[in-house]
Amino acid sequence: MTDFNPRNLCMYNANQEEQEILKHWDKTKAFEKSVESRPESKPYVFYDGPPFATGLPHYGHIVASTMKDVVPRFWTMKGFRVERRWGWDCHGLPIENIVEKELGTKSKKEIEAMGVAKFNELCRSKVLGYVGEWEKTIRRLGRWVDMEHAYRTMDLSYMESVWWVFKQLWDKELVYEDYRSMHICPRCETTLSQQEVSEGYKDVKDISVFVKFKVKPESVLKSKHWSGMGPEADKVYILAWTTTPWTLPGNVALAINPNVTYSMELFRNEYYLIAYERRESIFFDNFGKEAHEIDHVEHFSGSNLIGLEYEPLFPYYKDTKNAFRVVAGDFVTTTEGTGIVHIAPAFGEDDFQVGKREEIPLVQHVSMDGKFKPEVTDFAGQEVKPRSDDDKVRLSSDIAVIRYLQEHGSFFAKQNLVHSYPHCWRCDTPLLNYATSSWFVKVTEIKDKALNLAKKINWSPEHIKEGRFGKWLEGARDWSVSRQRFWASVMPVWMCETKNQKNNESKKQSCDNVVVFGSVSELEEASGKKVTDLHKHVVDEITFPCEKCDGTMKRIPDVLDTWFDSGSMPYAQAHYPFENKKKFEDSFPAEFIAEGQDQTRAWFYYLHVLATALFKKIAFKNVIVNGIVLAEDGKKMSKKLQNYPDPNLLLEKYGADALRYYLVSSPVMEAESLNFSEAGVREMFNKVVNTLYNVVEFYLLFASERGKGKGERGKSENVLDRWILAKLNLLVKEVTEGLENYRLAVASRPIVEFITELSQWYVRRSRDRFKSSSAEASEDKAHALATLHEVLLTLSKVMAPFTPFIAEKIYLILKGEKESVHLEEWPEVNDKKINDKVIKEMEIVRKAVELGLALRAEAGIKVRQVLGEFSVADNKFSEQSKQIIADELNVKEVTGSHDGPNWIIKQDEGISVALNTEITDELKKEGLAREIVRTINQIRKEQKLTINDRVAVKYRTGSELLQSVFRDFNDEIKKSTLADELVTDENVVGTEVEIDGKKVAVGVEKNG
Repeated sequence: MTDFNPRNLCMYNANQEEQEILKHWDKTKAFEKSVESRPESKPYVFYDGPPFATGLPHYGHIVASTMKDVVPRFWTMKGFRVERRWGWDCHGLPIENIVEKELGTKSKKEIEAMGVAKFNELCRSKVLGYVGEWEKTIRRLGRWVDMEHAYRTMDLSYMESVWWVFKQLWDKELVYEDYRSMHICPRCETTLSQQEVSEGYKDVKDISVFVKFKVKPESVLKSKHWSGMGPEADKVYILAWTTTPWTLPGNVALAINPNVTYSMELFRNEYYLIAYERRESIFFDNFGKEAHEIDHVEHFSGSNLIGLEYEPLFPYYKDTKNAFRVVAGDFVTTTEGTGIVHIAPAFGEDDFQVGKREEIPLVQHVSMDGKFKPEVTDFAGQEVKPRSDDDKVRLSSDIAVIRYLQEHGSFFAKQNLVHSYPHCWRCDTPLLNYATSSWFVKVTEIKDKALNLAKKINWSPEHIKEGRFGKWLEGARDWSVSRQRFWASVMPVWMCETKNQKNNESKKQSCDNVVVFGSVSELEEASGKKVTDLHKHVVDEITFPCEKCDGTMKRIPDVLDTWFDSGSMPYAQAHYPFENKKKFEDSFPAEFIAEGQDQTRAWFYYLHVLATALFKKIAFKNVIVNGIVLAEDGKKMSKKLQNYPDPNLLLEKYGADALRYYLVSSPVMEAESLNFSEAGVREMFNKVVNTLYNVVEFYLLFASERGKGKGERGKSENVLDRWILAKLNLLVKEVTEGLENYRLAVASRPIVEFITELSQWYVRRSRDRFKSSSAEASEDKAHALATLHEVLLTLSKVMAPFTPFIAEKIYLILKGEKESVHLEEWPEVNDKKINDKVIKEMEIVRKAVELGLALRAEAGIKVRQVLGEFSVADNKFSEQSKQIIADELNVKEVTGSHDGPNWIIKQDEGISVALNTEITDELKKEGLAREIVRTINQIRKEQKLTINDRVAVKYRTGSELLQSVFRDFNDEIKKSTLADELVTDENVVGTEVEIDGKKVAVGVEKNG
């Protein structure tokens, strides 16, 4: 029937309707026109962080794509030209690991034996394996983006711009080579950057060991402090503690803090040198009651220990110059361990610096592949940190080392501990802190400039600016950009083959010639060879004569960190500066980027570093950071556990609009975690998509009558029209401000509230205005139709960025002026229509109704029963508002005061209301008339009759009271049920119901 009941909506077939909209967009080329219709002189640039196409898109990708569609759609409607080009991330360990798994290779050496060319071509073949699935999902999601002309980081044009970026840094003297202690992945046999290391920490169980380093007796006796010890000097040990027993074969020194107090303790007839503050913890934690046997000999300043010499734990490097002595280290603390640190310079930054300062030759007893070297004869070939879920396997080398210490009298005690340890973010192998050579970008040299520029960036949420991003930038170190891998952009550095060589058989001298290329043409000119590919297996074959000697220039073997690819994206996607030079420079920096929270220390960071270094500019002005999408139980989404709904199935069930709105209005848009719930998507489908479409369906029942009356758009004096238009303009204002500030959740949330008010208040309260067929009400009906049309049309534009399908559907139904709502201009706010007085009055009206309904419930009186009076204290309502309250509460009169014995009162939020519960005979009859109307209209609905169907109603009842109601309210009942006649018939065949405890038979027949 014509009554609008939001609890009884027809179901909108989202999947079917959205598929039709996709066809409409294809047919009209709506996306292309949305770009082309905006002037080139008004660009809005956003950078799209490219995904890998090596797996299916998941909810994390859907979140990112939703953000990257909402914002461009909005700014397009604001009149900007928003070109949207897709990109594919093609390089790096993720691809290499897929190929290695397929090949069954377990080491870098196996790849080199097979051939880098073959390996790289296999990588190339796997890069775009899931492109088709990605295109399908992105299209179905409703995201507008140019995937046909997608850039790929493995393309020659992209890689050439990466070379240009590196050359710019080189020319600015921001690149250097150095030997440092860094984290490496022994399986991948490559270094990792500070950011990559930070991504892979996890808690593991390890073994820590207290080790006895025997002080040489002569060293003890040489000391002024213990020169009188005599034979006891042969029993003095320095006690050190380590959580990495595998590093002990590389020990060359022990570090103490000169400013810490140390002590000598006698235990089991041996003397131990330790930090005085740690003595009880060391002995009691390891030996319990036996620790009472310790005898404190003395305590002294740490400076007394410096210079003591001790015997090597292992024989492999016993002849190392300047080694096996106690040295100073201000990094040594007494918060754990013994206050004495074992130093293996090849395996730790502090250790490396100590070795360098003390001029101790670098002892590296472990190879880059994480295995003990051949000279470490007792453990040769063993992996020091095997990747395994079995603790016995994972700790096998540590256990072997500890066993050696036990057999050779160097073991004191061991403890199990759980601590956070870095793992490779791609292959999950435990990392090693390893001294090796690498190429670095001088981030520390430009850090102050980067920090100052970062103040200009607008972050959503705001706290990330000074928090996660700001703190990371403050602690930035020089960036290790070289990697010892294969499938990546290569370092464009050629060196003379004699560089760093000493005199050899051919009497060649070491040559320091280095050439860095910034373009393909430069390499072609130097080598005389045509270059069509810049990957390692190709350019490594390109050599040319050295200009400084008779040697040959060869490329260094390293490739670039793939984050260098990513950080170069603004320039490389445009093939800058070789193409699009003016276009790029006119639109740099970007207006907007968006990615997950993990990218604050990755892509966002590297974009900012390179833009600072190259142009002394920011790379982006506005950034939205999303959180993580978890399973409903708060766990990580897992294909194995199947703890989340398939995205494609969800799109079929509820449509893209519901999923998009659920995500965009959720905490995940504010860098918080979201426990994904299908019920949440279903709720948004019901509250937003389905409810709104039913409002449209209701409007369409009367749309043909629009324009027949004298009502003009925006000219109505009806309080409901003025109220909904005020709320509409307030909505436009709130959504606009939220989008302009890149607060997507803030921008989107008011929409569902508005739709609820539109359907459950405005349309429901206006239904009689729409249904009216009397001449005197035609103007009000025309106003209602004009108002609802204006609201729905404007709402379609406001919702277009968030829910593009339902917005398009409504716009097309309402016959908007353009081919698509997405070609429209963004609606302007009409401040004159934001009538605060009307909004406030309606707010009080609705609250009064809420309290009045509560009073009815308390009194046990159904709403269909008419009552005489309802009072709102101190009210200054307009007559229209009073009528709304009267209609909602089914009372005859709304007053400002009450008096009498049948009144009940309620107060809340400063509003005091009262209800007269007395039911007179006349009121009783009116209530029964409402019951009769409801019964007949329910029968009409069951018979699927429409507002265009007139009926004849016949009834039979044995109740004199009901007979009188049918007679007395004959005209009102016919009007409300679209009946031409209402007569009693003892032989009626119809529906038998019970009204007021009496049975009534009602027959409804369609006329004509």
